Parts: sequence; C-alpha cells; structure tokens
Amino acid sequence: MIPYGRQSIDEEDILAVVQALRSDWLTTGPLVQQFEGAIQNYIGAPTVVVSSGTAALHCAFSAIELKENDEIITPPLTFIATQATAATFGARIVFADIQINTGNIDPEHVLKAITPRTKAIVAVDYAGHPADLDELRKIADENGIYLIEDAAHSFGSKYKGQHIGSIADLTTFSFFPTKNITTGEGGAVASQNSQLLEKVRRFSRQGLIRDPALFQISGQGAWHQEVHDFGLNYRLPDILCALGLSQLTKAELLKKKRRVIFETYRSLLQSCDAIRLPIQQEHVDVNWHLYPIRVAPNLRMKIFDELRRNGIGVQVNYLPAHLHPVFRKMGYCPGDFPISEEFYESEISLPIYPNLEIHQVEKVAEVLIGIIKNL
Repeated sequence: MIPYGRQSIDEEDILAVVQALRSDWLTTGPLVQQFEGAIQNYIGAPTVVVSSGTAALHCAFSAIELKENDEIITPPLTFIATQATAATFGARIVFADIQINTGNIDPEHVLKAITPRTKAIVAVDYAGHPADLDELRKIADENGIYLIEDAAHSFGSKYKGQHIGSIADLTTFSFFPTKNITTGEGGAVASQNSQLLEKVRRFSRQGLIRDPALFQISGQGAWHQEVHDFGLNYRLPDILCALGLSQLTKAELLKKKRRVIFETYRSLLQSCDAIRLPIQQEHVDVNWHLYPIRVAPNLRMKIFDELRRNGIGVQVNYLPAHLHPVFRKMGYCPGDFPISEEFYESEISLPIYPNLEIHQVEKVAEVLIGIIKNL
C-alpha cells in the first residue's frame, strides 16, 4: 500500500536522536532552545515549541485570554482540533465558509460573521496553501481582534515573500509524522508579539515563573518558583527537538521534493476533465502537505474504494467540522456551509510525501485515470 502521507527519516535524523539519548538532557535541556532558535532563523519570527499542533492551538488561545462566550471565526474545512481547543475555554465557535478554489476561509464570509463578541479570526492554511492573509489582517485590525493562523499544513510556505509564521498575531504549527517536517509528535507557536509569546511559554510550562523580578513571594531561596496563572505541561523534550533540528536542516530539500511530486501529478492529470486539480495562487509559495483533487460527488466513494483496492492509500480531508455530532448538538445542520460541504463531498487526497518515488506517482495517476475511464 502506498500511504497518502508518511515521515521522511534518514540516518542523520536517527543519529541526532541517538546523540540526544546519550546526553545529560532528555527534556528541558539545551536542544529545546536550539530548536526554537533554528525555527526563528528559518521563518523570521520568535517561536515556542510545544508537544503537538493541538497544544500549540491551546496555547495560542490561552495567550489571547479567550474566555467563555467569546467568539472565534474559523472555517469548517479543518481538523477539529482547530475548534476543540477554543471550545475548552468556553468560547463559541462561529464558522465562515471557504473559497472553493483553495479550501481556505473566505474573507467575505468572515466579515459577515463578526459580532461585538468576536475575539479572533482563526485562518487555516488548507493543504499548505496560505489563506488570504492581507484581507484577513485588514479585517482583524479594523475590528480590533486577533488573527491566528493554523499553519499545521503550511510550515515552509510563503505569502508574498514572507514565511508563514511571521505574519499573523500568532501562528501554530504541527510536527506530526505526516507534516512538512516532523518531531514525531510536536508543534510550535510563532509570534512577533513578545508579550503574547511569553504567555504561550508560561502556559506551556505549567505557568511556572522563575524570574526573581516577577516573584510575588519574597525571602525564598534559589529553588523558588511560583505560578500566577494556571498552565499545562506541553513541553517538547530534547529527544524530539533533536529530530526537529535535523529535519529543519533539510526543510528546503523536503519542500522541493513535495513540489516535484505536485508538478508531476499536475502534468499527468491535467488532461483528465473529470478531475479538478489544486491551484496555487501567484502570490504564494506553497509547501504542499496534501494533494487534494476533486471529482464528481456521486463518483467519489467508488473512486476512493477502487484506489485503495489497488494499493493506493488515499484519504479525505476533512469532514466539515460543523457536521460532527458535537456541533450538531449545538444546532449546526447540513447545508449551513454549502461550499465546505461541496468541497468535502468531492475531495480525495492523493499520496504526497518527500520519499514518494516518481514511478509511484505515475502509478497513482495511471490507476486513477483507469478507474475514471471504467466508471
């Protein structure tokens, strides 16, 4: 079976992890700061690394002091962690539909969804393609709200020449095995706002404060630390930071390999009228995490099943969040966000990962076209 995504690990990665295991620090050691610094050098924004992309979102919402009855605006077409982490604060999830060509949140729908209770716009870079950040930034600034970018798919992508992570008020990344670089499990939060990022750091380290200048309890010894606001343990250990540091040295190479696969699919499939291929807008440089095609909704299941039957591990990304039972209980219904639903009902994610061989890409395309011709 050719998987739709997988990690790309080499001997250098393995050696880096082994060296960390042999060091004095398995966690809370020097590799954490090194990894954060390396990410900052790559994306151009200070960063705090955490234990997952979901943890990164949780930290970001904590940093903006999200609270009960605040509202966030987010697209339905995303993994549910985008909404679930906000819901833990008691916030209300408000959906805004997507642009059909990219799968990203539509600024026009965002404008219609803003209320006096809106605290943040949470854009998602679907498949690695950056959202319309200029328009979203303008809307956020005009309404005095935060712009958060869920960039779980788009580490290494650029928007108008700027690395993703350096634009929104807070940007969250995921380093899950199928993502653009991996730490096994892991994530990060990036921000140019030092106050927001310090809140992220504290929340992800159980709220612990070790700076004597900030202590509220006096007369203690060198052991002293104190908590002013609750946090959680979202630390990323040195072992996983070692893997991340090694992966980061190859980030551009891994991105180039994904680009070659993207272009190969396009050249092989563009003549098939039954398939809608992903597009790339001129002002973005995409690090493609997914290769999402769209087919006729009434044929999607047949094509999906036949591809898997032929050893091609395709996937569908994603069931629109408002259709999950947890949101249905809140009153959302099928038909509420028709563009997201249309996209979902026709989408299939083809295999894409750096170690995918070109002959395997050619096989996927050949089998896919053959299936469509026989329907």
